[in-house]
Amino acid sequence: MSNTTSILKTRRGSLTLAFLLLVQFLDFLDVSIVNVALPSIRHDLHFSQQSLQWVISGYVLTYGGFLLLGGRLADLLGRRGVLLTGLGLFGVASLVGGLSHAEGLLIGARLAQGIGAALMSPAALSTLMTTFTNPRDRNVALGAWAAIPGFSGAFGVILSGVLTEGPGWRWIFYINVPLVVLAGLGAVALVGSERPQRTATFDLAGAALATSGMLLAIFTLVRAPDEGWGSARTIAGLAFAAAILVAFVVNEQRASHPLVPFSIFRIKGLAAANLTQVISFSGLYSTFFFLSLYMQNVLDYSPLQTGLAYLPVTGGFMLSVGIVAQLLPRIGTKPVIVGGAVIAAGGIYFLSHVPEHGTFAGNLLPGIVLLALGLGGVFGGVTTAATEGVPADKAGIASGLLNASMQFGGALGLAVLSAVATERSRGVLSTGGSIPSALTEGFQRAFVIGSGFVLVAAAIAMLGANTRAGEHAARLELMEATTEEA
Repeated sequence: MSNTTSILKTRRGSLTLAFLLLVQFLDFLDVSIVNVALPSIRHDLHFSQQSLQWVISGYVLTYGGFLLLGGRLADLLGRRGVLLTGLGLFGVASLVGGLSHAEGLLIGARLAQGIGAALMSPAALSTLMTTFTNPRDRNVALGAWAAIPGFSGAFGVILSGVLTEGPGWRWIFYINVPLVVLAGLGAVALVGSERPQRTATFDLAGAALATSGMLLAIFTLVRAPDEGWGSARTIAGLAFAAAILVAFVVNEQRASHPLVPFSIFRIKGLAAANLTQVISFSGLYSTFFFLSLYMQNVLDYSPLQTGLAYLPVTGGFMLSVGIVAQLLPRIGTKPVIVGGAVIAAGGIYFLSHVPEHGTFAGNLLPGIVLLALGLGGVFGGVTTAATEGVPADKAGIASGLLNASMQFGGALGLAVLSAVATERSRGVLSTGGSIPSALTEGFQRAFVIGSGFVLVAAAIAMLGANTRAGEHAARLELMEATTEEA
């Protein structure tokens, strides 16, 4: 079909986009929806403080660790089959999570959810990239896709508060089941089947090295605040993970059909976009985590109040994404990412001044609004920069790289800033400070460093290429027209 044909204007095209956005929504909803429910989960299942972090980290661990594998499987085995497998695993794990009556079972369910998400997300994004080839369609579709992480993250916190105070925390898992069924029906009806490609030459060694290296790196980062950054376990874990990833690079250079063809990094803007994603998400993901803790543990907000406090994030983010979708084809990704990162960093820095007896209107709302407006620029710009010009047979691995960089950045930022916040809080307590005062000063320190991470991401984006949304498809369209005339 010609690139000039608009699929998005058809009923099937609009339904396909809605279905793919539902998959993305599910993936990122489960990153944030557990935050407000953590105190209730700890009380009901008798979690220790040390084990409780794995309700969040377990999902991030396997989600980030298996994304490269999930992306390549989508390219080689067919997007629909991988997507349905991921949805099935995600749905069953969600049901098990809701039924869990022991901490080990719930953590296991979260690990399985992450694997399911790692299969779903790259298969869905690569389907979007290969379905919407018209420049205008792709711009709209990618803009909507980029909006989902911020929207689902904010909405997940709101929904978590409503469900936790209502039917109970178990419903933060049960609610996934009907959504998975709906998404599965969409996959069957709207995604065409594909013949597997080169299944006999799948890079098993590369898959094992990449997955184990990513898993070990994220696991070590998650554990670092408890083990200590200078401990033998942390240093050995990071060193071993680095060695595995170096072995992965060597393997990919020698493999006839590598898991990650390094030629993909020759695509304009892709490498810088992924690095920007890692650094920016190190600050952005942690901000929401600490903000939720500040509202509940310092300001004594209820779960519902905490959830509702994120409503401005949803509204500001959606407004920002609408503006960004119009800007990307005109001015390109670089000014959009840099501008968004600077605005978001300003919002986080404002939050670094939250006092022990803060108010929502005076001490939270301005920072939250700035953060939300900046998020749209960062997500929208990075998604376009990392996917523009990627050929159809590399779409899965490109989307896997993009999402892996997000999850790795989140794990890195949470580990570093948790250690910083904890150290500062302990210092205040040791000098006779109160618990609320100690927590507040720890959160303030984390916000300052988080804003610095986002500014570093802006600097990296400045060094990258300036990609305009739809320019690759438009170039192909011109080539097709020239060929037809000849």
